[in-house]
Order: sequence, then C-alpha cells, then structure tokens
Amino acid sequence: MKKTVSIMLALLILISFQGCGSDSGTGGKKAKLIKVGFCQTGAESVWRVANTDSMRKALSEKNGYELIFDDGRQQQENQIRAIRNFIQQKVDYIVLAPLVETGWDSVLEEASRAGIPVIIVDRMVKVSDKELYTAYVGSNFLEEGQTAVRWLEAVLKRYGRDTKPVRIVNIQGTIGSSAQIGRSAALDEALRNHSNWELVARESGDFIKPKAYEVMCDILAKTRDIDVVYCENDSEAFGAIKALEEAGLKCGVNGGVIVISFDATTEGLAECLSGRISLDVECNPLQGPYVADIIQKLSRKERVDRISYLEETWFDCFTITKEIIERRAY
Repeated sequence: MKKTVSIMLALLILISFQGCGSDSGTGGKKAKLIKVGFCQTGAESVWRVANTDSMRKALSEKNGYELIFDDGRQQQENQIRAIRNFIQQKVDYIVLAPLVETGWDSVLEEASRAGIPVIIVDRMVKVSDKELYTAYVGSNFLEEGQTAVRWLEAVLKRYGRDTKPVRIVNIQGTIGSSAQIGRSAALDEALRNHSNWELVARESGDFIKPKAYEVMCDILAKTRDIDVVYCENDSEAFGAIKALEEAGLKCGVNGGVIVISFDATTEGLAECLSGRISLDVECNPLQGPYVADIIQKLSRKERVDRISYLEETWFDCFTITKEIIERRAY
C-alpha cells in the first residue's frame, strides 16, 4: 500500500513540474520576442501614416516582436537620437526611414559596433561604407519619375502639344530625400531631352499641403502661364490645386493645367477621378511585411537581398474608376 501511495505521489509531482511554466506550442517555454526599434520620419501625410501602420501590424507582439517606435517629427537630429536610444536598449534590429540621405555615417557605425543590423526603409541613405546597413526596402524613385515623364510625353502627343512650348512648375519634396532626388532627376532628364519643355519655377513643398499651397501661390503671383505642375507627392498636389483654382485656373489635361503627383493614396486617386490630378504614380507604403520577412531570414542566418523594390503601378484620369479606389488599402 505504501509503495502504491509513493508511486502516485511521484507521478503527481512529475505532472506538477511539467505544468509549471508550460506554454502550448513553445516546448514549455514562452518564445522570446524579437526587439525592433523603428524610427519613422514623422506623420506628415496619409502615406506616412499608412507606412507606420503597416510596420506596427507586421512587427506586432502577436507576430513575435517587441516594437519600440519613435517619431522623428521631421528632424534628422531626433532620428539620430532615437537610434542611439535603440542601441542603449539593446534592440535586436533597427529599422530606419531616413528623412534625408546624408549624415548617417556616425550613428550607423555605432549600431554596427553594437552588432545591431540596420534595415533602411522608404528612403535610401548615402554612407561611406554600405556595410553599415543590411538591407533596403522601398521604391525606385527615379523609375517613378521616369514613368511620370513617359506618360506626360504620350499625353502631350495625344493632344497635339508635343512640339509646342510646355511650361512646367516643379514642387519638390523635402530636399535631400531619396524621393525628391529621384523624382526631380527624372524631370531634369526629360527637360534636357525636350527643347520645348521649360522649367519656369522649382520650389520645395516639403511633402506637405500647406507648404505646397504657399509656394504655388508665390509662383502664381509671378506667372500664370503654366502648363504642367509636377508635384512630388499627393499632399503637395492638394496644396497646388487649391492655389491654382483660387487663382482661377482649371486643372485637367484638356485645356487646363496638367497636375502630376506621386503616392496614389485614396485621396489622391479621388482627385484623379475628378480630373484635377491627371496622373498619380503609385508609391507603396505597405513595407511592414517585407521588413518582417527580412528579419526572420536574418534570425535564421539566411541570406537576404540587399535591395528590395516594391511593385508599383500608376493611375490616370482616363482609366481610374471608383471601384479601383474602393479596393485600395491606403
């Protein structure tokens, strides 16, 4: 009898030890979360908010991550400070959406010395040693601009304006950012290739509606002889359109000012449907899943592509529909 009781007690103790700290699907231990520091440029546009939301969803605790988020509030010094804080907190990975391309060498060297891989998203960085970052996920901004230019060439030919003078205003994005550099470069290339194209004004709208409205008003105070306004994102297009219409100018491909934009947010495409924006080239903000995939591969010591460009398309006033807009994720 005593032997039977002893056996039963031993079994109960064994079961008790097995139950302590158990976590189904993790072999008795709770899986360690991957700690990621994400430094965003700010929240200046619908595109940027969608980009942040994509990162938060992909790098959630549910998916196995502890995400430390920092909003740079459109200041590079804030972003540099955030990266140093991530290093002090001993994160496993740093994800950076850089405000501008230059000025990152020192802080990325600090991350490298700490053994923390850095993934660059949205905009690129220019550093003395490319080994200071592990991978880039984002858009090919030069290609986006070239898409816009090819479309403009085709439309001008369609309306018999390909040999007539074309006066262009360029509302640039934040100077020194990859999006600004690539999209402006594509326009510059086209200006060199078309002797009848003239750049009548070029100002930075900093990717925000109020600034674009302000600079467009200043330009219109000097001249209203404008055929094309090449805005480097949707928010700038909204500001430019407001200024143009207040000045009594119509926006549209047939007899109006052709407004070209980038991002293809639902708001931008709604303006495309109305005809105010003639072309909207997509810039995909849904980068979170791509980043999560890279982190998983790196965690398994697998090779990752150094450059990952997202698939993107374009929409114009001739082909956009309400159904297309309703299917959009941002």
